Amino acid sequence: MVSATFRFYEELNDFLPAERRRQAFTCPCARAATVKHMIEALGVPHTEVELVLLNGESVGFERLILDGDRVAVYPKFEALDISPLLKVRSQPLRLLRFIADAHLGGLASLLRMSGFDTLYDNAFEDGQIAEMAAQQGRIVLTRDRELLKRRIISHGCYVHALKPALQLRELFERLDLARSAKPFSLCLHCNRPLSDIAPELARPRVPPRVGALYSRFLICVNCDRLYWEGSHWRSMCDLLKPLLDGGNSG
Repeated sequence: MVSATFRFYEELNDFLPAERRRQAFTCPCARAATVKHMIEALGVPHTEVELVLLNGESVGFERLILDGDRVAVYPKFEALDISPLLKVRSQPLRLLRFIADAHLGGLASLLRMSGFDTLYDNAFEDGQIAEMAAQQGRIVLTRDRELLKRRIISHGCYVHALKPALQLRELFERLDLARSAKPFSLCLHCNRPLSDIAPELARPRVPPRVGALYSRFLICVNCDRLYWEGSHWRSMCDLLKPLLDGGNSG
């Protein structure tokens, strides 16, 4: 029987039972099992993995596990450029375009608010999400581990937090989003770019009090919705400020 020793690092441990976390453990492997097969058999979606070292050598998911192998599995790296080491996929995991599953509508809106292209529709089925992610090079966001194990998905994040604001903070920290954020550049409803519109064109379409108070308006080029810097806008600024400041502090 083939057996190998595994060690998972950082947040990948969250997918493991308590007795296997943050330590090396040896387990039997199926005959002709690949690195990807064993990582997922142990409970970790392959989309959460950015680097695998087998006996100290960076390898791809298709590498066969041999008896006595030692496998070290690492999550996404934020501070280091490990592109020369990557063998599990042709490019780093962080392509900053997303697709969110049906349970993450609040997070999808907050990501759009932050300026990140995020597809969302609560009618999307898992197969559609996987297909669009593969075709468009999007990161799948979900709390469904089985979705992330689909072979066609190469980029994905399991979202641990339950509330949208905390989910947004989690992604900002895990994917170092602060440096790429462009707040209030996308429509919260349809994910298309916003453009400035002359106040004299916007004011006939908004309540008189709004027209009198504000001089800057934005319009969605797709759905024609108008935006202005009202109380909702300020609340969103308050939510984003510590996330953006955190990204600029280092």
